[in-house]
Amino acid sequence: MKKTLAILSIALVFASCNKPADQAQFKTAYVDTEKLMEESTEMKDLTAKYKAKEQEMSKGLEAEAKRFEQERAAFMAKAEQLGQVWAQQNSAPLQRKAQQLQYAQDELLRRLQSEVGVEQDSAVTRVKKFLKEYGKKEGYDYIYGTGVTASVLYAKEQYDITTTVIKALNENYEKNGKKEAPATDQAKAEAKPEDKK
Repeated sequence: MKKTLAILSIALVFASCNKPADQAQFKTAYVDTEKLMEESTEMKDLTAKYKAKEQEMSKGLEAEAKRFEQERAAFMAKAEQLGQVWAQQNSAPLQRKAQQLQYAQDELLRRLQSEVGVEQDSAVTRVKKFLKEYGKKEGYDYIYGTGVTASVLYAKEQYDITTTVIKALNENYEKNGKKEAPATDQAKAEAKPEDKK
């Protein structure tokens, strides 16, 4: 009985090693999605665009914050002279200004994140479409993604095509003229008054 099981096991091993010629091998690879997004020229351009926009939008807010700090310093100096009772009785306007400044900062950040989110979503959609076309063109059966939401638990480095895909993606982006992402509703609304002039 043991000999029969041993022979059967050996036969199964040989049968699995000798696959028929008509059984196709899958061509697979993986892409480090975090690295892809960090090194993509389009994402770098998008990051630079919004960093510049954030600096531009926050200039007025920075001036307001400096004025507030000066008022606060003057208030603290006066409170030292006139005492804690005076400070408690007269601190309400300063607290309101601090709240208004915080609200303005939060609103600026919310608007910026909203605009960035729309363009990032569009860029991610374009990358997914590119990967699908790239996979078909290069004859891959599967391309897996690794990164924060990894769908691969292990892969040999020889299957990593991240660098190749980044190069092809960047060439595609350059070739297509660094197309601007669709304007957000906010940007469209802001552009309309200028168009009327």
